[in-house]
Amino acid sequence: MDENRWFWNLIQNDFKNGNTDLDGCIRLLEKMQINFDEDHLKHIFKKTIDKHSGDIISMDDFRAIYRALVHRPEFEELFKAYSIDGNILPDGQLLKFLAKEQFQTEANETTALEIIMKYEPIDEVRKRRQMSFEGFIRYMNSDECSIFKIQHRTVYQDMTQPLCDYFISSSHNTYLIADQLMGPSHLWGYTSALLKGCRCLEIDCWDGSNNEPIVYHGHTLTSKIPFRSVIHVIDKYAFMSSPYPLVLSLENHCSPKQQEVMANCLKSILGDKLLSAPLGGEVDMARLPSPEALKFKVLIKNKKVGTLEQGMLRMEEDYVGEAEEVSDSDAPSDDDYPENMSPVRSRSPSKRKGDRRSSPPPQKKSKVRKTKIALALSDLVVYTKSQKFVGFEHSIQHQKCWENNSIGESQARKLARVSASQFIAHTTRFITRIYPKGSRMKSSNYNPQEFWNIGCQMVALNFQTPGPFMELQDGKFLDNGGCGYVLKPAFLRDRNTTFTPRNVGAHSRPMSLSIRLISGHQLPPSAMSKTNKADPTVQIEIYGVPEDQAKKRSSVVKSNALCPKWNETFSFNIQVPELAMIRFCVEDEVSLVNKDFLGQYTLPVMSLNTGYRNIPLISKDGTKLESASLFAHVWFY
Repeated sequence: MDENRWFWNLIQNDFKNGNTDLDGCIRLLEKMQINFDEDHLKHIFKKTIDKHSGDIISMDDFRAIYRALVHRPEFEELFKAYSIDGNILPDGQLLKFLAKEQFQTEANETTALEIIMKYEPIDEVRKRRQMSFEGFIRYMNSDECSIFKIQHRTVYQDMTQPLCDYFISSSHNTYLIADQLMGPSHLWGYTSALLKGCRCLEIDCWDGSNNEPIVYHGHTLTSKIPFRSVIHVIDKYAFMSSPYPLVLSLENHCSPKQQEVMANCLKSILGDKLLSAPLGGEVDMARLPSPEALKFKVLIKNKKVGTLEQGMLRMEEDYVGEAEEVSDSDAPSDDDYPENMSPVRSRSPSKRKGDRRSSPPPQKKSKVRKTKIALALSDLVVYTKSQKFVGFEHSIQHQKCWENNSIGESQARKLARVSASQFIAHTTRFITRIYPKGSRMKSSNYNPQEFWNIGCQMVALNFQTPGPFMELQDGKFLDNGGCGYVLKPAFLRDRNTTFTPRNVGAHSRPMSLSIRLISGHQLPPSAMSKTNKADPTVQIEIYGVPEDQAKKRSSVVKSNALCPKWNETFSFNIQVPELAMIRFCVEDEVSLVNKDFLGQYTLPVMSLNTGYRNIPLISKDGTKLESASLFAHVWFY
């Protein structure tokens, strides 16, 4: 048998003296490129040596260990159903499996051959255009059989639409790596966000000593880092994970003098990457340029003095040391204060509501706050001018396409509740950034889904805080090659749209989704277990428009983290699949009321693959658990 011969040839060198120990076993599995969890391996190894005394194993023992880890009965069942003799899968039979089980209707002989060439480890079998069970296992564990569509792992969407037509991966307080009162400010915050494909970073700038601006969370005890260092890191990592434009959202508290230093830093460090003039010199544009047109460019988001045209004219002159006042009539921008400290709050609610609708009363002196902006910095703002949000009516009448609003989560939530259709009309035209309320001292996150549902482009989260909401963010931006830009559904781009999350109407494209959760493999053992045990249960959640929200839970498999079997089917009816996300969360049932997180995977419903699929698992801190996975059958129509 080819398989036996292949296996012995592979391992015989490591068994020159007849046996090996646990370390030898680990080395061999690594050499064979088998992913394994050490707790599980130790357990299987111990069970094997318990059969005979000593702590070494023979070649036959190693084969048994290999099979216990790698030869999964649920794979074997599928393989035998299509194999002719239980040992071999010819290319024709593999093609049948692809069409019938994996719903790959476009698959042909070439597809089957490519799979055999890529995954079949046994030369003789591969040359005969066949697949052994060893090859089949490697294929079933590969990215091609992942629940996440392989086509969505690269940029596949139209990148030539205006910037406001995309969801943009955005981070809040990027410089923090802990909480926002005492935590350290750290360059790693920027590096890790950029490596994750984040395309909008926040930089909180304050005057520092020796005329060097610093970055930290103002009026708190977070540590300080030089602005210059932050820009160096951004210069280095800006386009490592994505070629599409990067927006630097400046939270600017500096004096004009240090703003000039900031402008010089940006120009000298970023060089050609910095976008400092409109593309093609066009100052009167009806729509924003596209991510494609702005590839490899860094955009500055800040307040701006005057028009683009005046800035262009100034570019030709020398105007060092000049600053102009921008009046933020009415109140400081919400950005400048945690929401609970914002001066806006001090007025009585009734009066404030009145302000919004009718024409504002004559301005009292105290209500106008002048901010001085250095022209050198102002002129670097091109397509992302920070504009205070007054109201939807005001924006429709006065706002230019290159002016963006930042709205705090509480105000945004209220607006979404009261005037969803106006909010959506607003986000079809203008980039809107949502940020967490200032009272989240522990840098907790809000649910980004409610703001994606109304088309907000930059839903800024605290990347340093793990949890379900950050997992939603990571899952959403796995899409489109992880480039940080995801095209919004057509009904959130159309200026005349009638869609709202609570009234989806004609925009509903109902999907009936069925997931058979088959098994798990090498799940992380429970923190309570001295060996490799856990009592795993899986929760499947749908996030989306309100009527699509759903949660279903599997039964608990007692004391088995190595290969728990469920074989349970879950059905979901999804009205707006284009906005829906699905999250698989594996937990250890410690007691009836207490469950411990073991791993999760979140992805857009539209990126689901059909057929028999492996579901990779990600740990609490966002790293992939190399050896752990779920196995499921996915079907929808």
